[in-house]
Amino acid sequence: MEGSPDKLGVFSLQKKKERGEQITMLTAYDYPLAKLIDRAGVDIIFVSDAVGMVGLGYKNTLSVTMEEMLHHTKAVTRAVERAFVLACMPFMDYNTEHEAQANARRLIKEGGADAVEIEGGPEIIKITSSVVEAGIPVVAHIGLTRKFYSKYGKFQVQGRDAGSAMELIELAMKLERVGACAVTMECIPDRVAQIITEKLSIPTIGVGSGIYCDGQGLVTQDLLGLFEDFVPKFARQYAQLAADISQALSLYKADVEGLKFPSTEHTFYMKEEELEHLQRLLRNKTRSLELAKEEKQWGSGMR
Repeated sequence: MEGSPDKLGVFSLQKKKERGEQITMLTAYDYPLAKLIDRAGVDIIFVSDAVGMVGLGYKNTLSVTMEEMLHHTKAVTRAVERAFVLACMPFMDYNTEHEAQANARRLIKEGGADAVEIEGGPEIIKITSSVVEAGIPVVAHIGLTRKFYSKYGKFQVQGRDAGSAMELIELAMKLERVGACAVTMECIPDRVAQIITEKLSIPTIGVGSGIYCDGQGLVTQDLLGLFEDFVPKFARQYAQLAADISQALSLYKADVEGLKFPSTEHTFYMKEEELEHLQRLLRNKTRSLELAKEEKQWGSGMR
C-alpha cells in the first residue's frame, strides 16, 4: 500500500530490515500529534489501544471498543502523508476468523490504515492467517499481551525462563509463516528478542525488549511526559510537557483574573468614526423605542 513515492508500506519496512536500518514507531490518536510525528519522519504511527489509558481515562486497555479505534484511526490517517499507519484490533474483537476479517476491513477501508495489529499467543496464528488471506497486512504482537493482563491483572516481563522463551520464538516463527509482515515484541528479555530478530526475515519492533530488534516503539505520551499516572520502566521521557502545560494553564488563569489577557495585541478594534456612528444609531433606536412605548401607553389610557 505505497501510493506516493514517499509513502511507506510493507515493502519499505522490509527493505529497512534488510539494510540494517532501525525502524521507528510512535503512537498517535489525534490529527495534530499525528501530523507532528509524520513530519518528524517516524516510520510507523501506531493507533494503539493505549488510547484507552492515556487518552480516554480507562483503567486499562481492555475496554477500548472497535468504534473508538476506528474514530482515532480516521483522525490519524487524515494527518499522515508519509508514515505507515498501523491500527490496533481491540481486545475481544477478533475472536473468530470472520469477526477478525470484518473488523480489519473496517480499519483499512473506513479508517485508512495500512495494516492492523493482532495481539496474543498461539490462538492468533489462525486469525492472522485468515486476515492475511483477505489481503490485509498484519503486524503480530507477542510477549506481554492484553490476554495476560486480563488473566493475571498485572504487567509482567514474558519469556524469562527457557521454556516460555522457546514458546515465544516458535510463535514468532509460525506467525511469519502464516503471513505476518512484522512482529512487535513487548516486554521480553533482550537476548530472546535478539534470537527472534535473527530467525525472522520480517521486521521486529521492540517495546521494552532491548536493543537487538529491527526497530523500537513507544507510547508518545510517555515519551513527551504527558501521562503521569503510570510510566513503564522501558519508556524514556524526552520531555516533561505535563509540567510545562500545567504552568501555562496557571499563567492563563492568572492573566485573565488580573485583566492582563486579552491585551491590545489580542484585541480587534473599529474606527472611531464607525464607533461614533454606532452610538448615534443606538441613541436613535433608544429614542424610537421610548416614543413607541409612550404612544402605546397613551393609546391605552384613551380606551
